[in-house]
This record gives sequence, C-alpha cells and structure tokens, in this order.
Amino acid sequence: MFKHKTLSLMILATLGASASLSFAAPTISRLTPPSNPLVAGASTLARFLPGQRFDLQATVIPEAGKTITAVSFAVDGVPVVAPLANTSILPATAINVAKPGAVAASLRAYSNSTVGVHSLTATATQSDGTSTVATGNFEVMPILTGQGRTAKNVILLLGDGMGAAHRTAARVMVKGYAQGMAQGKLAMDTFPFTGMVMTASLNSIVTDSAPGMANYVTGNKAQNNQEGVFPDDTTDAFDNPRVEYLSEYLHRTKGKSLGIVTTADVFDATPAANAVHTSNRGSGTGIVDQYLDDRSLTGLTVLMGGGRKWFIPKNSAIAAANPVNVGNGSVRSTSNDYVLPADLVAGWGAAPGAKDPNRDLISDFQTAGYAYASDKTSMDASGTPDKLLGLFSYSNMNVAFDKINKRRGTSTIVDDYGFPDQPMLDEMTSKAISVLNKNNTNGFYLMVEGASIDKQSHLMDSDRWIEETIEFDRAVKVAQDFAASNPDTLVIVTADHECAGVGIIGAYTGTGASSANVATYDAAKFPKYAIQADGYPLTTDVPGKMVIGYAGNADRYETWQSNAQPSQDSQQPFIGAAPLNTYPVTLIGQPNTRNVSTGYLITGQVAGDQGVHTATDIPLSAYGRGAMLFSGVMDNTDVFFKIGQVVLGGSK
Repeated sequence: MFKHKTLSLMILATLGASASLSFAAPTISRLTPPSNPLVAGASTLARFLPGQRFDLQATVIPEAGKTITAVSFAVDGVPVVAPLANTSILPATAINVAKPGAVAASLRAYSNSTVGVHSLTATATQSDGTSTVATGNFEVMPILTGQGRTAKNVILLLGDGMGAAHRTAARVMVKGYAQGMAQGKLAMDTFPFTGMVMTASLNSIVTDSAPGMANYVTGNKAQNNQEGVFPDDTTDAFDNPRVEYLSEYLHRTKGKSLGIVTTADVFDATPAANAVHTSNRGSGTGIVDQYLDDRSLTGLTVLMGGGRKWFIPKNSAIAAANPVNVGNGSVRSTSNDYVLPADLVAGWGAAPGAKDPNRDLISDFQTAGYAYASDKTSMDASGTPDKLLGLFSYSNMNVAFDKINKRRGTSTIVDDYGFPDQPMLDEMTSKAISVLNKNNTNGFYLMVEGASIDKQSHLMDSDRWIEETIEFDRAVKVAQDFAASNPDTLVIVTADHECAGVGIIGAYTGTGASSANVATYDAAKFPKYAIQADGYPLTTDVPGKMVIGYAGNADRYETWQSNAQPSQDSQQPFIGAAPLNTYPVTLIGQPNTRNVSTGYLITGQVAGDQGVHTATDIPLSAYGRGAMLFSGVMDNTDVFFKIGQVVLGGSK
C-alpha cells in the first residue's frame, strides 16, 4: 500500500553505497517533481503556491530477478498518507524503462500550505526486503499580506513567438517614424512596467510553445511538447504527474472563471497549456475533450478560436453547406483520445475520459450550456451568454493580412479556406470579456493568444506576421480599456518565446530581388505606410518598406515583396483538395522553395523549410493592479508567483 511520493530527480548516494552490500538495492531512476541535484538544500525547480496541487511519482527498478513490493513517501521526515484510491503502481508493461520489473508509483493531487523549502524522500522496497531512498525538495512560496489591494481579474495576452523586434516592426508599420521619433505607440508600449523574461523549458534553452505557456501558469518548468505535467516514464500521454494550473487553482480557491481566446486551432499548445494536462501537445481529440470534461476543475466559460475539425463526429454525414466537398472535416481519432487511470480520476476529481471519435463535441458543449458561434455574425448575434464556444475555422484561423483584405474586397483567400466570416482577435477579445464580466462576482482569468505571429515567423512571411502583431496589439488595447474602467484588473502582455531571430535591417529601395537593394543605415530612412480606417496599411509594399532579416532561419528565396498567398497550412483537413492544394507548399525537413523562380537565395543557419524558435529573452509589459511587480529580468515561472501575489495577497 502506498503512502506518498516525492518531488525530485536526485538519485541518492546510497545507491552507489549499496553496491558494497551483500544484497543489491532497487534503483529510483526518476523522482517527481524534479529537484536540482546540483544545489544542496535548495530548490531551483519545484515551487508551488500555498495549497497548489501536484502529483508525486517515482520510477523504481528492482534488482534482476526481484520485484518492487512497496513505495512510500515522506515530507520533512513525516510519512505522507493518502487515500488508497489516489495511488497506483504501474507495471513495466506500461512504462518505457527497458528493465524487467520496473514500476512507476504515483500519488495524486498532493498539496502543502506551509511556506518554505521541504525535504522529500521516497523509499522503495523490493521482494528480498532490501530498500533504497531517494531525496529531493520543493518549495512553497510565500504570499505577502498588507501589500495593497488584490486583483479580481487577470488578462494575460500572449503574442506567440513575439520578440522585441516583432513589436518594433509593428510600431514602424502602423505608427511610423519621422526625424527619429515614433509618431505613436502601440497599446503595449504604453504599459507602465516592462521586464524581460527568460524562456527556457525543463529540458532545453530553446522552448516550444507548450512549456512556453505552461511555465507561466503552473510556476514549474515543463518539458518541450508537454502541458501541465511533469515528465515520466509511462507510455500514456495523459497519465503524467500533473501540476495545478493557474485557472484550476483560482477556480478552486476563488471561484474565478476561465476564458481562452486564440487565433490558432484551440487544440494547439498555447491555449491547451491553460487547461489541459498531457505529455503530447499533438493529442488533439483528447485535448479538446478535456476542455469540456474538466470544466468543473478549470471554470471554463469562454473558448474561442479555430479547430472545428476536432469537434465534429468522425462518421457524421457530409454537411450540405460544406465549402469543400471532401469528407466532413473531422479528424477525431481513438489514437489521440484519452482515458485516465483511476488514481488520477480519484485524486483530482477529473473526468475519466473515453475513446469516442464519434462524439459530437459541439452538441455536448451546447448541452452543457454554452452558446455556439460558428462565425463573426453568429458571435455578434449571441449577445452576452453565460458561456460561449466559438469555432471559426477547421484548424488555425486565417491571418489578419488575409482577413482584412477579404473585408476590403481585395482577396478571396479566406473563401478558399471555407470560412469567409472570421472575426478579428480584438473582436473576439471584446466578446470574451463581456461574457466573463457578466455576473462577475469572483473575477476571471483570460488568456488571449496572437498565435500566427509565431506561425508566420516560422514561414518567414514578414508582412503577415507584422500584421498579426498589429492585430494582437488591437486586442491588447481592448484589454487595457477594460482595465482602465475596472482597476481591479491586471493585464500582462508577453510571449512564450521569440521565433526566427527577427531583426529589422533596413529598407527595400530597389525593384529587383537582390541584397543590393537593401538599404542600411542612412539610406534606410523612415518607411511610410498608409494606415486605413480599419487600422491596417493599404499595402505593405511601399517604397522603402522595412526589410526583415532572420537569425534563426532556414534557406529561403527572398523577393522583399508581400506574398499574394499564404503557404499551405498542413493542419487544415482539406489541404490536399482544390483550391488549397494550389497554395505554396513548404515540406517539413526540406528546403523552402517558395519564390524560387522570382527571388534570390538566402542561406540559413538551420536545416529544413522554416525558421526556428530562439532562446532570446522576450519583453513583458504590465498594466493595472499589481503591474509594478513585473519589472526587471525574470524567469517565466516567476510570472506565476507574481500573479499569485497580486490575486491572493495584493499589491499597490
């Protein structure tokens, strides 16, 4: 019978000492949550708010021919006792460790409210009676009182992949410069406090978007590809040791609601890493099911973005109004769905899940009381419902560059994708705030993502990511205006990482595709774009337009002109059918040949067809209640505890 587990990844010196004994001891090869084995007596990894829940787990390998008979856990030398239903020992058949008899022992939803650093031990015993101990630590962070008033609402706007240069480029385009002075500021530029964020994940200096978001809203480092969990040795993508999200913690302790708004597919890493627990960010069916199934844990009230393909029953009939007459768009599958182990269900009160590719998830959301919007028109017509689901495309929404040109009547790209009436991010943000603020007794946490700043930076499509950043800033203004009239609101603007090593290197002053036409220094002058009433430039191809360089780039063919069509989005279910199959193709792992006949070759630093994330620190700006805490250089996990201080303890 289990008693409890540990936080740590420190294999004891006793393991080495045991080699001299007549009986070899078992080995604890992984202890979770992870501790830092290089810093004696201090934790630099596992930190939690008072009472924040997290799982304990140990991977144990017995001596050859033996079996593991018991695993127990202690905190500060005191055994930790938990209900039997909250514990489990998985056999070797369910884990990846290639050792006979290996087990993964779990204890779910542990919490500790005593501030300070705590020692943790796990003791494993095998069938011959020999045992071993692994030791680690974790820290419960203090919440200071008497610091000022608390924040009722938190709005975190995340420009995916948005580094300092992305912000600068948007300002140059939409505000302009004259005689060395910016002729205006972005909304995010007007925030009174700014800091820099270090973005590393648990296992790399270069993060992907899953831990890039999760680190902000759990206070703990996640591994690349993983959301709301610690790494483990099991084969199941949904049974990893969990750590409680900001949304879950605030809903459980304060009754706050959750809103998630994105221009990406809602299964994507950033939105999911606010509410879904998985070690595989690609497990789309299980991810979207968890949004609804665990709404009682997260307080999910608003979910808007793309991703309808995950919500449609796999075997439903082809819709008569389907814009592309190939299937119904569903990609639901048993292979990426979820069923949770019993101990996780018992410990967390989570839904057990089911392998149900024929689930009609839109209908299930509606049955649960969510109004459903399929386009901007229905979103606007929904009024202010109690809860709202909005799915505006099969996968990622179209980018601002193409949505705006559709509204102007100069492009049919969004028609080709089958969703001509998509809202802009600022419109979605305004709707989300109105829903969340309805009967807003306890407050809310809202995450807003400008997703394709990153996606278009990967593709090195400069004009599209710049307009994505402009669209994102317009959403920032919506949040800022709300906070100005609701001063108990904290607004944070940041990114999960920088993408592609963006730099503004000059201006394009020629007529051909050549580096000779890139003007630098004095010759670059000040680009001037004609901004229209809708807030976007009439055209991005102006004389002396900005030239964007990339330090994290793959080979590409550059024309310095805007691309009439976006590159194919491999996430779209009908990408192989006309008209989308006529769009420019980028093939993973192969050189980018877009504009090969019209551009000139710029060689890159990385293989393949896309730019990559970088480890460059990114800016964070804060406005409203507690904004003063968000200055200086900070780790991404620090942001979580600063938010906790503002919401729980208060700040000036």
